Amino acid sequence: MEQVNQPLSSPSKVNVVDRAKNIITQPAKEWNVIATEPANAGQIITGYVLILAGAAAIAAFIGYAFIGVEVMGIRFKGTNWGLYQALSVLLGGILSVYVTALIVDALAPSFNSEKNYNRSVQLVAYSFTPSWIGGLLAIFPSIGIIGALFGLYGLYLMYIGLPKIKKTPSDKVTGYFIVTLIVTILVYMVIGWLMANVLMKAFGLDYDVLPFS
Repeated sequence: MEQVNQPLSSPSKVNVVDRAKNIITQPAKEWNVIATEPANAGQIITGYVLILAGAAAIAAFIGYAFIGVEVMGIRFKGTNWGLYQALSVLLGGILSVYVTALIVDALAPSFNSEKNYNRSVQLVAYSFTPSWIGGLLAIFPSIGIIGALFGLYGLYLMYIGLPKIKKTPSDKVTGYFIVTLIVTILVYMVIGWLMANVLMKAFGLDYDVLPFS
């Protein structure tokens, strides 16, 4: 079910706080609202993703630059660690939305779903909301892993959002979701490895050496 992407018209501004709250607390209802909105990938990235991912990045900077955490006898703390973590969160968030949306959209025809990249960005960006909200806990690195677990709820959000945003038939939703998840995990493993190596070298960091105290 291939469809020409919608023109990038200017949709109405989205209240970030309300959207984040609603997609988490009443996702089924909020997906219905989102499905009626014009889909504009660029505006979603700049008006939603950058704000939430940016907030999580600031929390990560503060947590690792000024508080730090000790893991297996190594203490991760300092300005460089803060910058590294912040950029990882911000760039990783933006890149994750783009890459996941590309995968979702590429697989759409195989599952009788609407091929529309702007709609795919819409689905992915709002599904990632719990990850960025949980990322705010990185301001206390020792409990940051708890925030990371919030992202699991995002999988549920994407699952129930597929039929509403991508027009996926009910008997295709599970297969579409599983294949997307598997392909995305494989791609992220490569991206994560590349980003970690490039950014850590850029900041002169190494997990085996602690240049700050």
